[in-house]
Amino acid sequence: MNAVNLLIAIFLLIIIVYIVAQVLMKPVKLIWKLLINSLIGLLLLLLVNYFALHFAFSIPINIVSILIAGFLGVPGILLLIGFQLLII
Repeated sequence: MNAVNLLIAIFLLIIIVYIVAQVLMKPVKLIWKLLINSLIGLLLLLLVNYFALHFAFSIPINIVSILIAGFLGVPGILLLIGFQLLII
């Protein structure tokens, strides 16, 4: 009977450790994804600004524009271009 109780305790311990690890890893995965998306957004903004120099047009690169481009991707870049064209 003691062996069965020991096996059940080990099984429950493994489940609890797994759940705690999942809860702790969620924020790390979210921060990592946000960082990667922001870097991709920055690269897209730099690429757009490089090609927009020929048209005397530029998008200011700041944390807000990088996050918009990072979260939304190409539609975010198009949104920033549209906003900049409305301001001009």
